[in-house]
Amino acid sequence: MRRLGLAAVLLLLTAGCASWPAGWPLARPSATLLAEADRLAGAGEYAPAVVAYDEFLGRYPDDGEAPRALARRDTLASILAAREDLARLRQEVGRLADDLGRREAELARLKQELARRQAELERLKQIDMRLPQRRLR
Repeated sequence: MRRLGLAAVLLLLTAGCASWPAGWPLARPSATLLAEADRLAGAGEYAPAVVAYDEFLGRYPDDGEAPRALARRDTLASILAAREDLARLRQEVGRLADDLGRREAELARLKQELARRQAELERLKQIDMRLPQRRLR
């Protein structure tokens, strides 16, 4: 019976250790820092996550998790760069759309002016046809 009680206590202690939070004082500092970086990345806070991964890689470059941290940092940095490019391209598309609108308005104005001048040319042709022909000497 005593052995059964001891086994139950050991089981409870072991289960309790497995459920300790990452910030528990006995946790490795590198694991705590990496867990924070992973949490930030999971929450979509990519810029702070990149900073946290950089801090982890700077402090613990030989850690077994360093390759994974480097890969995640590079991926997040690429996402941030792509978002910046997307924002810049959206602004450029807006600028080009505005420019296109101005050019289309100018084209419409020029088409109207062309139609007026064509009508004026036709009137002048009619006047010219009604005038008596001058003889050439």
